[in-house]
Amino acid sequence: MSLMLMEFLSSQIFFCVLLFTTFMNPPAVVFSNPTKACDFPAIFNFGDSNSDTGGLAAAFLQPGPPHGDTYFGRPAGRFSDGRVILDFIAQNFSLPYLSAYLNSLGANYSYGASFATLASTIRLPTSVMPNGRSSPFFLELQYVQFQQFKSRSQFIREQGGLFATLMPKEEYFSRALYTVDIGQNDITVGFYDDNITMQDVHHSVPDIIKTLVENVKLLYDLGARSFWIHNTGPIGCLPDILTRFPKAERDRYGCATQYNEVAEYFNQNLKEALAQLRGKLPLAAITYVDIYSPKLDLFRNPEKYGFELPLINCCGYGGKYNYSPGGCGGKTKNEAGKEIFVGSCERPSTKVIWDGTHYTEAANKVVFDLISTGNFSDPPIPLNMSCNRNYIK
Repeated sequence: MSLMLMEFLSSQIFFCVLLFTTFMNPPAVVFSNPTKACDFPAIFNFGDSNSDTGGLAAAFLQPGPPHGDTYFGRPAGRFSDGRVILDFIAQNFSLPYLSAYLNSLGANYSYGASFATLASTIRLPTSVMPNGRSSPFFLELQYVQFQQFKSRSQFIREQGGLFATLMPKEEYFSRALYTVDIGQNDITVGFYDDNITMQDVHHSVPDIIKTLVENVKLLYDLGARSFWIHNTGPIGCLPDILTRFPKAERDRYGCATQYNEVAEYFNQNLKEALAQLRGKLPLAAITYVDIYSPKLDLFRNPEKYGFELPLINCCGYGGKYNYSPGGCGGKTKNEAGKEIFVGSCERPSTKVIWDGTHYTEAANKVVFDLISTGNFSDPPIPLNMSCNRNYIK
């Protein structure tokens, strides 16, 4: 996709945002009982590969085996051997796993949808797939897709018939949980650009956070009330980063210090911005969820969770970290004239990282179990109480 086309798309998005935020007057939802457990009828998710349930697979190419082997028994659009954190969130509320918005085959949106795709960014990307690094479905475009989904799904329901049963009820939009897990790619894209310094990446963080907050406001204007927003993980512990930047200073656990410091700076800015946003959105329950800390603990204390050699990749081949820059997915690698199969490790349940960037199902489940308690949230609201603006224990 050309830069000119992206600029055109950006102008159209601005027009849509202006039009809808001016004329739409969503119903107010007041959370009157701060001790009542939440009964979310749907989940709408926005993000990148950490919560992609098939968006990029539908738009471009399905990740092949051994993706999905642990749980689904086949590739299921997720960049893991099984389920991602979003799947466990849906399961927690007895909801089906979310269909990707871009998936036109066998999708059921009656309980929500995921607009996330691998390599998505918060800000408008300058280089997009298939020739570039980033997904064209950046956060504001995901918002516009949701905007269209909200209105078109109700039109389909009004028509009746089979397709009407696959769409969410109108009241679900104000009662749903809105999950957001994005920002990692906005940071890492700067690491891979030779013309951008680490200092430049640091300086870009406030604008990245500002753009994220603006999109949360837009969702609020469309009726969203309950937000569960993840920060970003310890980027400096990923085999991808450790392989690409072998000279980076390491901490005593083997993680690249300065890359984790950027993630921490991003997280602190996000936490402060969401705290300010709560005062501006009086009907919203906004929970900042620290996934950085539990993920970091997987690398620092792997034995506590049943993991071993946490920096060693599960699906890959070669090098100190068993990492293949070409990715996972049953590919072959030519080495010294021999074709080497790039496949999964024998026991993914003992590994933290799946493919150099993404986590195994086992790691995702541990992180979910930890964050769902509310012990890593601001305010400290458990997932089951996250519809309450002023939670009382």
